[in-house]
Amino acid sequence: MIQKIVVVEDDPDIQLLIENGLSRSDYRVMFADDGYTGLKLIRQHTPNIIVLDVMVSQINGFELCRRIKSDRTLEQIPIIFLTAKSDEHDVLLGLNMGADDYITKPFSVKELRARISAVSKRGPLVDDIAESMLEFGDLRIDPLGYEVIVGNTSVTLTATEFRLLECLARNPNRVFTRDQLLNNSISENAFVIDRNIDVHIRGIRKKLGPKSKLIQTVRGVGYRFSWRAERIPA
Repeated sequence: MIQKIVVVEDDPDIQLLIENGLSRSDYRVMFADDGYTGLKLIRQHTPNIIVLDVMVSQINGFELCRRIKSDRTLEQIPIIFLTAKSDEHDVLLGLNMGADDYITKPFSVKELRARISAVSKRGPLVDDIAESMLEFGDLRIDPLGYEVIVGNTSVTLTATEFRLLECLARNPNRVFTRDQLLNNSISENAFVIDRNIDVHIRGIRKKLGPKSKLIQTVRGVGYRFSWRAERIPA
């Protein structure tokens, strides 16, 4: 299946690099030179993946990410930031805004392909139970609907946040290291630093509100979901 990718990047050399690098794969790549045009393309084509440069004109990458994640028709599209900014503050800011990954320039097309492949994988974490609803009191996790509900309120998670929460919740009371969470929830081929997991976990906790205490930090090891899960067939 051909995947549609919108790349918001104003450097023509980088556009050409990406176009040449992805043309041999099953991708249809569309480019925008500024954030305003990028948003129009995204709304028009609803791509499978979005690649954003932070320093684009009209609407910068961070603001564009915020608008995408605020739009219920677009919020589940994975976003990869592509930028020359390598400062950790910018990395954490991008991830906190809902991005799924972050690549700093210069980069290789091989790396970009690997990360695109990683964030586009939304397959089941455990095949034989992947379609079952998970319920923990008034917290419900619906893998088929890609939805999390606390009480009567739907909670919006990014694709990566959802996979992390589902991985933890399907294995209650088991402690996962950061490496294990990377492999199970993001993909072992992704070029992602351990610190990113901490950022995603903080994002999940913030969105879960009173249910945030279900995700416990095991100091020096990783995280666990502290509940005896009751699996309810979908």
